[in-house]
Amino acid sequence: MSAEVAGVVQLVVSELVTNARKYAPGPCLLDVEISAGTVQISVWDSSTTQPSVQAADPKRIGQHGLEIVMAASTSFCVHCEPTGKRITVTLPLADHPEE
Repeated sequence: MSAEVAGVVQLVVSELVTNARKYAPGPCLLDVEISAGTVQISVWDSSTTQPSVQAADPKRIGQHGLEIVMAASTSFCVHCEPTGKRITVTLPLADHPEE
């Protein structure tokens, strides 16, 4: 994994965990799995509130975290669970997906 990819993975983990801690009333869990040229990041939190991605607005200050996560990932899924929700994203391990 290149330094560039590692930086993107760290950024996505930071955004997802920060959102879980900021908006959920209870604990959160982080799972990271690497396989077949991808890294899958999954964050569970105790809130049932679905994440809200705002329309792109270069004049808006802040609240761009999910935009960044979605732009960096090849998949973004929100799964409702009996208590809370799980957000799962997949990122390529290569600097460029066609590599």
